Amino acid sequence: MTFGSRTNTSELSDAAFALFDDRGATVAWTQAAERLVGYSAGEVVGRSAALVLPPFAEVRGMSAFVEQCRARNGWPGVTAVRHRDGHMVDVSMRISMLRGLDGAARWLASVSDTAAPPGGAVNVAVRGALLTSAPVGISVRDLRLRSVAVNDALETHDGIHHGARLGRRISDVQPGAEAEAVEAVMRQVLQSGTAKVHEYRMRLAAGLREQPFEVSFHCLQGADGLPLGTCMISVNVADRLRERERLSLLGQAGTRLGRTLDVMQTGQELADLAVPLFADFAAVDLEHSVLFGEGSSIHGDEAGRGLPVLRRAGLASIRHGAESPWGRGEPIPRQVDGPAAEVLGTGKSRLEPVLDTAAGWLDKNPALARSLRMHGVHSLIAVPILARRVLMLGRRVLLGVVVFTRSENPVPFQDADLLLAEELVGRAAQSLDNARRFAREQTTAMALQRSLLPRRLRGGAAVETASRYLPADIDNGVGGDWFDVIPLSGARVALVVGDVVGHGINAAATMGRLRTAVHTLADMELPPDELLTRLDDTVQRLSEADDGGPDPSPVGATCVYAVYDPVTRLCTIASAGHPPPAIVDPQGRVAFPDIPSGAPLGIGLGVPFEAVRLELPEGSLLALYTDGMVESRSHDIEEGMHRLGTTIAEPGRTLEDLCARAMEPFQGRPACDDVTLLLVRTRALDPAHVATWTLPGDHTAVRRARELAVRQLTAWGLRHLEDATELIVSELVTNAIRHSTGPIDLRLIQHTVLTCEVGDGDSCVPRIRSAQATDENGRGLFLVSQLSRRWGSRLVPGGKVVWAEQELTSMFGKTPDP
Repeated sequence: MTFGSRTNTSELSDAAFALFDDRGATVAWTQAAERLVGYSAGEVVGRSAALVLPPFAEVRGMSAFVEQCRARNGWPGVTAVRHRDGHMVDVSMRISMLRGLDGAARWLASVSDTAAPPGGAVNVAVRGALLTSAPVGISVRDLRLRSVAVNDALETHDGIHHGARLGRRISDVQPGAEAEAVEAVMRQVLQSGTAKVHEYRMRLAAGLREQPFEVSFHCLQGADGLPLGTCMISVNVADRLRERERLSLLGQAGTRLGRTLDVMQTGQELADLAVPLFADFAAVDLEHSVLFGEGSSIHGDEAGRGLPVLRRAGLASIRHGAESPWGRGEPIPRQVDGPAAEVLGTGKSRLEPVLDTAAGWLDKNPALARSLRMHGVHSLIAVPILARRVLMLGRRVLLGVVVFTRSENPVPFQDADLLLAEELVGRAAQSLDNARRFAREQTTAMALQRSLLPRRLRGGAAVETASRYLPADIDNGVGGDWFDVIPLSGARVALVVGDVVGHGINAAATMGRLRTAVHTLADMELPPDELLTRLDDTVQRLSEADDGGPDPSPVGATCVYAVYDPVTRLCTIASAGHPPPAIVDPQGRVAFPDIPSGAPLGIGLGVPFEAVRLELPEGSLLALYTDGMVESRSHDIEEGMHRLGTTIAEPGRTLEDLCARAMEPFQGRPACDDVTLLLVRTRALDPAHVATWTLPGDHTAVRRARELAVRQLTAWGLRHLEDATELIVSELVTNAIRHSTGPIDLRLIQHTVLTCEVGDGDSCVPRIRSAQATDENGRGLFLVSQLSRRWGSRLVPGGKVVWAEQELTSMFGKTPDP
């Protein structure tokens, strides 16, 4: 007899017990009985049971009722008992006959209030058995823990005849540590008066496997209220546990299978679900082409002509896979003989309850036979993984095979286990079939996604970034949302999130074209409102071009575009029908700025877009998102915006952590729209890394500009860039003097690169000219382009700025001065 470790104690018991003699007189009482009917032990013990069981005394008489119980070996049913205050209590009652030490009969009544929920110290299984005709083992023991009364059902639990049990302790009949542990529990019950519950496993007879039991212990009181002994109630719960395990396994299958559309992951989910709840070892082997969206066809019930090539997708074992030489992801050699081969050929399941008596396939595969015997595998089930039947063609698609084995679990697989295995594999087959069909399009879709969405976001010195994208259209894997972080000149950065109308490949293709257009317009250094105007024209042209196609689809989009400058900490934002960004200041306060939303792109209303300029403290958090992030069928956009703001308003958390927390509501369930989130945390450029001067608009400015630049580079430890910077500054200032009037602004910015900016009052955009050999001019910008990593210009109020960037490490490999 082996006892488990779970012990449940409670001050209250949900079942009351009373012991009567052969004449119907009360012999012992329990605290639970007192709570139920209000009588104490002193008021009941020694008196007739009719005191609390008036229907039996009034209608048939107590002696007649005792005779009836003797004839039926007990009595179960629903009746009413009398409470001490006179009212009747509806109860479920079971009266069991016990064999006493003196040869006389004893009667144990177990009573539960029908209005009380199950609970307390009596376990659900014990309580249910007490109120039904299920076999219940009962033993009454005295203060010395000797058995003084037992029922016949107890012999079926442990095989010990009542004659060998009466008058003896458990340790006398079944000596050992387990018996001593049970007697220790009974002593605790006698001392405290409270009921206790144990779970244990007991071998019914020699050579038979152990069975699970649940047992409860109750303190019996005499007329003086002092303990007379204990009552021990035990129930075999093997069937209940098996049914509970099956239901639990099927319940878990609904939540644990198919959580992803990856065939390998789904295969592993099935193996993890089966071990150790159902089997000691499980292997899920998929037909190799399933990984690419294909599968082998099985026509009717005929055996296939050849066995497919398999790859192990799932592996779980109580021995960490020691039973199999092939690990997860490895190809499985073809096996002509064996249950798995038979299953692959016929599409039918195979049950081998006892491998020692299996058909000759083990003899034909000696290596496998040795491995199974070495690991003690004694029972096996093999089940095919079949996709749903194609009714019109009358065929099924074979996805693979699952093998379950038992080794340490001594119980062999039975027909009921085969049905459960087929149900589990059938549920997994649905998920695998969905994953297989998804895999058919996944390669193309994912390649398109990689080409359309940024692989890496570069915030430079301006912002720290993190993003999430969850497509709603899982069949194609991509949708119409996009996001970007685009580095601009002067350490600035552009932030953009857009949402194209619709889903699928067409929307994704349109998204790719718009993303390219935004990059092109951003390179032109256009302000946000003007960029959206140009982008609106692009969308309208795309819509007009698609109108004449065979399958026209609506072209439209919303977009928010922002430019952040870490030097001034100014953020300029414009929107085209898009939800406003959320801004969280360093103290955690959330705001959604009032930005004119404008019309969605492609509508053609001709209404100009407006930009808003905001000054942001360093460390501010901006959240740009699409409407799928804040709007769904279950809540409106205002509620979703509040939820998003609350989620991200936690200073100190990393952006990746905030992204993950914001996406939690969308995990594990299909989204009704694409969900896109771009988080950026602003940085401010140290004023010591920015130098600005205003120079007169004459030729003295050139020499002065070179001197100032050289002096600043020396202060920054960038003397290795002096020669190139002198030439760049000289050419840019010279052009400004030549093509404009008024003062000239010179600015050097040290961030991830060295930026040189020259501003003047002329709005004409410079361009490189192809100078001839005899030309005196036209080579300045060409020289600038050769000395810098990139250069350009942007229009500003009152003129323009021409800029050039250099790497902080020179082209000759020199590093900054120490």
